[in-house]
Amino acid sequence: MAEAAALSAQREQLSATVVDVQTEASDVAREMAKAEADVEAVRQRAARDQQRLDTGAVSSAKELESLQHELESLRRRQAALEDVELEVMERAEGLRDQLAELQRATAELDVALGEVTASRDADLAAIAASRAQATAQREPLAASLPTDLIALYDKLRADLGSGAAALTHGRCSGCRLELTPTELGRIRAAPAEEVVRCEECRRILVRLPDAL
Repeated sequence: MAEAAALSAQREQLSATVVDVQTEASDVAREMAKAEADVEAVRQRAARDQQRLDTGAVSSAKELESLQHELESLRRRQAALEDVELEVMERAEGLRDQLAELQRATAELDVALGEVTASRDADLAAIAASRAQATAQREPLAASLPTDLIALYDKLRADLGSGAAALTHGRCSGCRLELTPTELGRIRAAPAEEVVRCEECRRILVRLPDAL
């Protein structure tokens, strides 16, 4: 579950990054359109001026000189605008590459998240089935035991997480502590039907064959 949560968090972060890159790409696309329009406007104006020059439409020496100066100015302006256009194109290409990489990473993460989620769901289903089986087995057993013993077990389980613990080789499996020789002697002498408890953790002790 922790792995699924971590992958989901990564997925959300990737999605946010994708949105940021897409927004930036849209802004750059607008810059590109403007740069292209600016270059085209200068190019068309220069073409008109050049046509006037080539066709001899300008006869005045002063006007001719002015037109030549304007053409030179337009050429410089066009070169500067084309540099801007090139820079914007490079940024747009970089953003496209970045977006493609993010989309690839997102696809890989979706596959991993799907696998982890499927595994988690299978584990939860197995736990639920095991719990249902244990409950079905417990109910007839619980019905055959004294109600006060069941009540004690349920209270201990609520307080400690488990109401009973195996006693093996003189050690309580609940608190992991060894019982004192005195306590072991008392348990050894107790009848099999007597309920014995750990002095340390208070759990009901289940006396296995190798308990003592």
